Amino acid sequence: MDEITNVLSRGVEKIYPSKEALEKVLRSGKKLRLYQGFDPSMPSLHLGNLVGLMKLRQFQKLGHEVIFLIGDFTGMIGDPTDKLATRVMLTREETLKNSQTWKEQASKILAFDGPNPVKIMFNSSWNDKVTFRDLILLTSKFTVQQMIERDMFQERLKEAKPIYLHEFLYPVAQAIDSVEMDVDLEIGGSDQTFNMLMGRQLMKSLKEKEKFVLTTKLLVDFQGQKVGKTTGNALFLDSSPEKFYGGIMSFPDEVIVLGFELLTEIPFEKEKLEDEVKENPMKAKKKLAFEIVKLLWGETAAQKAMEEFERVFQKGEVPEIVPEIGVKTKGKMKIGDFLVENKLIPSMAEAKRLIKNGAVDIETRTINDPKEEILPKDGTVIKIGKNRFVKIRIL
Repeated sequence: MDEITNVLSRGVEKIYPSKEALEKVLRSGKKLRLYQGFDPSMPSLHLGNLVGLMKLRQFQKLGHEVIFLIGDFTGMIGDPTDKLATRVMLTREETLKNSQTWKEQASKILAFDGPNPVKIMFNSSWNDKVTFRDLILLTSKFTVQQMIERDMFQERLKEAKPIYLHEFLYPVAQAIDSVEMDVDLEIGGSDQTFNMLMGRQLMKSLKEKEKFVLTTKLLVDFQGQKVGKTTGNALFLDSSPEKFYGGIMSFPDEVIVLGFELLTEIPFEKEKLEDEVKENPMKAKKKLAFEIVKLLWGETAAQKAMEEFERVFQKGEVPEIVPEIGVKTKGKMKIGDFLVENKLIPSMAEAKRLIKNGAVDIETRTINDPKEEILPKDGTVIKIGKNRFVKIRIL
């Protein structure tokens, strides 16, 4: 598989207007100007963003002009894609604060210096200047029917939930990005298809120019739930190698092969990987975790993260580094009260459930009674659930 075939197939869901049309341009030797936008709704880039960064990386290596667009304007609106309720709007200050370290995080994958550096742009640079007259002209290129046919809006209509006008304007604002940057190609997850095609339509209307759209596959399980992003299992690019490795090890087995395709650079042989997963899913998952962490932090960090995982989760030992929690001693306390008062567990009901299920250990001893009394001491290590450790520090 040559590099062009690889960039057009690995992890790719669909290409508009067609894969053949884009391949023809790439093989002609023309260098494309392309981008993917990232809205700073939180301070950290996550595993889902990594999929897009990997695709941008492939195009950068082929010598194309890559733009890493920070949606400090669109991020204020909030992308309504797949949302059955209106997003909370952010301020400009919040979006800029959230994106402060994004270059550092993305530089794990993309090169922002050297002979063909990735460019960082902010879409407030042009969207802040759009007048009401401009907006009328731009929105005249689209129809209400186009907007309202989206699945999440149909669901809201059925449930009598509100659809606010600014949510219709989000894809318009994203479409403006393509025109202002005069790009040849936009990349994004397959859940962004509607928004990206809006940009394609606006480019044709205003510039009579073909804009290609490449959608990437989503890292989802059999139920269609995104892996590594949702609350409780989010993996962030500014976390530690150990946390990232452990997070990947919590993936369901059915996404291991897809993980290799989307998040690594090793040769992708689907049938061979499927056989490896069937034969030994744990071994295959450890290989996946190692390759991803190696890509982000280097081989030494990946080796250390693997050894830490094996020591803590497979041999049941305490991690080398355990976060401390300061507590004010009250003498002996019931373990349930201690965990809730120090906010280690959100509620007494949850504390009782975890303790009765044997999911709370004090210094490797499993606690089974939420009323058992303990005497907090400096250095005492508490384990909650499968992989959360804390060390007590008496204030």
